[in-house]
Formats: sequence, structure tokens, C-alpha cells
Amino acid sequence: MANIKSAIKRVETNEKKRSENQSKKSDMRTAIKQVEKFVEANDVENAKAALKDTVKKIDKVVQKGIIHKNNGERQKTRLSKKVNELGA
Repeated sequence: MANIKSAIKRVETNEKKRSENQSKKSDMRTAIKQVEKFVEANDVENAKAALKDTVKKIDKVVQKGIIHKNNGERQKTRLSKKVNELGA
């Protein structure tokens, strides 16, 4: 453990940020799984509504820098493709 006061503060700050980021990332993953569940159940209406919500969550996580921009784009594209194939 750090002895210097500023280092102790830094450790506490990093731990808070890590737990917040972990929570947001978990919410995003849960939303993605929700969309995939609706796609498997062939529920077009709920899948589209869940996709809209999920895209917002992914964009927010990307904006905060929790995941990389390309990762977010890839997730959105894959989900959109699944939902579009369901509707077609």
C-alpha cells in the first residue's frame, strides 16, 4: 500500500472509477444480451425497442472512454444486423 498521501488518494480514486466503469460496462452487456434474447425469440417489436436503448448505452460507454470506439461500432453493427434479419 502507498505511504504518500497523494498516492493513497489516487488509489481510492482509481478504485471508485474502476467500479463505476465496471457497472456501466455490465449494464451495456446486459442490454446486449436482452436484444439477443428477443432476436432468438423472434420478437421483432421488443427487439427493435431494446436495440434502440442498447445503442444509446453503447454510445454512452464509448463516449466515456470505457470501451474503444471500434468495439462499440462493432457491437452496434452486429446487433443491428441480427434485428434487421429478423424483420426481413
